[in-house]
Amino acid sequence: MTVLDVDHLRSWIGKQETLRDQVTRFPIAALSATLDRDDPAPQAGDALPPLWHWLYFLPTARQSILGPDGHPARGGFLPPVPLPRRMWAGGRFTFHQPLRVDETITRVSTVQDVTVKHGRNGALCFVLVKHEVSGQNGLALVEEHDIVYRDMPQPGEAPAAPKPVRTDDTWSREIHPTDPLLFRYSALTFNSHRIHYDRRYVTETEGYPGLIVHGPLIATLLIDLLRRNTDRTVASFRFRAVSPLFDIAPFSVHGAPDDTGGASIWARNAAGHVAMEAEATLAKNRLSFCV
Repeated sequence: MTVLDVDHLRSWIGKQETLRDQVTRFPIAALSATLDRDDPAPQAGDALPPLWHWLYFLPTARQSILGPDGHPARGGFLPPVPLPRRMWAGGRFTFHQPLRVDETITRVSTVQDVTVKHGRNGALCFVLVKHEVSGQNGLALVEEHDIVYRDMPQPGEAPAAPKPVRTDDTWSREIHPTDPLLFRYSALTFNSHRIHYDRRYVTETEGYPGLIVHGPLIATLLIDLLRRNTDRTVASFRFRAVSPLFDIAPFSVHGAPDDTGGASIWARNAAGHVAMEAEATLAKNRLSFCV
């Protein structure tokens, strides 16, 4: 069992990183195609849809410093958590104004917290990172990003109890997590984590039944469901990963408006259980995104 030096890991709290990028057009058109949308070609000044900022500020670690899982070796901006499994656990977003095509953007990231918990299957380390993304007109969005690290599964380890899914959806869409879909999203986000494309690694080393669907891709599909069914601007969004989705079976995304002017959205696995749950607050103004 891996031993964690909690004080050492918590010394990363407060560490910052500033990156700059430009909202270029090709990734927008490519993600639109990947989501099977029929959007017009992006033009200068068009507003970037919510969560599509994940197409930018991409890591460019040299090939020689990638770790066994395909990620950059631990350390640097994020704390060097020695637990081998790394997953995107959830996130919270406040959207102040849209980012726009062709503008220069800046992201200031801060390690907000590092906590260790001990569950029935070993240690879990949670890292909270806050991202503040600004465009030429000031702060555009604030993102709180939850990362969880855990040990490899132990022999005979029991899976977590599944969470029943809601059945009161107003909107729904079935998703087929094919190899090309996962490849395209990995390429668009320059994500070399082997759990998304290396079947032998993910099944034999990490012990999963198939390739894992990216957490950010599922969240993007959830908010894309909103875009397909409402013309309201998203003011805030929060999501939490409940259980992983794999490429071995289709899954579906569902949503329903609530009584406060927002919406609940969730992903359902092939067994009928919740894989991800989310909530969105919708602004009164109409959707202004052109792509």
